[in-house]
Amino acid sequence: MASAPQNPGLPIFYKDLVPLNSRDHATWKSRSVDKADWLVGQHAIPLTVEEFPQAGRFFPIVFSSGDDSVPLALMGLNEGVNVFVDAEGTVAENVYIPAYARRYPFMLARLNPQAEELSLCFDPTSGLIGEFEEGAALFDGDQPSETTTGMLGFCEQFEQAGLRTGAFVKELEKHGLLIEGEVAIQQDGSEQPFVYRGFKMVDQAKLQEVRGDVLRGWNQSGLLPLVFAHLFSLDLMREIFGRQVALGVLPQPNVTLPA
Repeated sequence: MASAPQNPGLPIFYKDLVPLNSRDHATWKSRSVDKADWLVGQHAIPLTVEEFPQAGRFFPIVFSSGDDSVPLALMGLNEGVNVFVDAEGTVAENVYIPAYARRYPFMLARLNPQAEELSLCFDPTSGLIGEFEEGAALFDGDQPSETTTGMLGFCEQFEQAGLRTGAFVKELEKHGLLIEGEVAIQQDGSEQPFVYRGFKMVDQAKLQEVRGDVLRGWNQSGLLPLVFAHLFSLDLMREIFGRQVALGVLPQPNVTLPA
């Protein structure tokens, strides 16, 4: 990923995780902010398959390199650049924000490796949750408030979507469709093209060789439209490139995306 958290065992954005409970956080509140500073400089954000149709209108959708690939929305083409979020955390108007980012600072996590159930946790360093005078209460007495119940439901839906996303990626891998990607962008006035690597994409040649009965099954299950949403979104690489040029943030001609 782009910027590793302070604790290497935590996913991006999260610097710490604490389980939410009525004993320690009975009077705590969640406050809304007009800035998303956790998105500043984050070039690659995880996506679930349900988000492909919406996200693919704004970002190239690629897959991370290495084992256990995950879909990623590219909000920039090199580390430390997000062309949709400025240095203060102001998000561009009408742009889609992935669910992974919208759930922050909450997430479901196991309190210990042996635990079967997931618990609602939060990042205490976020500045979004605390003993504030104003904000939405997290508890009503010793019971979760409507705000907390709503966020728990959102995180549960995200986890379920994550399972479906994992199954989608495994199906692509089963048929050998994910290959190391490469995109070359020729800028006017530049002698060399800008070549981007370090991500995976669906091999269109291999996709054409998939058996008809498999394709019919994918079409009926909704998997095939997701594949095409990914492929169509790759054309947006040039748009992201153009946004970086406009911002004066241009990497060297040969770049490996640190996704």
